[in-house]
Amino acid sequence: MSQAIGKTGLAYSRVWHLVDARDRILGRMSTGIAVTLMGKHKPIFDPASDCGDYVVVINAKEVKVTGRKAEQKVYRYHTGYPGGLKEIPYARMMERNPTDIIRRAVSGMLPKNKLRETRLSRLLIFPEDKHPYEGNLIKYYDDPWQKNLASASNTEGNSNKNSDSNTTKAQGQIQQIASVEKKSDKDVRKASKQKKEKSS
Repeated sequence: MSQAIGKTGLAYSRVWHLVDARDRILGRMSTGIAVTLMGKHKPIFDPASDCGDYVVVINAKEVKVTGRKAEQKVYRYHTGYPGGLKEIPYARMMERNPTDIIRRAVSGMLPKNKLRETRLSRLLIFPEDKHPYEGNLIKYYDDPWQKNLASASNTEGNSNKNSDSNTTKAQGQIQQIASVEKKSDKDVRKASKQKKEKSS
């Protein structure tokens, strides 16, 4: 039986993804969100069709940036009037509207065409961990960098445990050998005493 789905409703069904922005790097996280909104992770991806998924981002106010971007990054917009160029520093934007920081970052990584607004409409960002889409979520994002750190820490912990167990085993073996040697020394002394008594 063929396993191919083809261009059917099942192939174009949209999945809900959850992204926890706590202690995540803004740029690295936004690239993954943009790929999911475009649908590039699917085998049916077509640049001209809107086949992406929904993405729910929580804890947007705890996102991180690298280097000195928190001090130097500036968001600009124009009012449309002469001399109406406005600038908002990153720190002020984080205080006023932290969700707009992630939305702007993802918007800059999407293709500049008619599908960008519809793709951004499926990006739902919340400043805290409370959201009304808990029943729709199917997949949860895992940062590979954090996963590698966790696995490295686990391997270090396991190696430390193994080394500790090996040292305890070695110490136990040494103690056993020492007790055997003590017993053998006692036996030799007893045998020598018995020989001396017999000879006398």
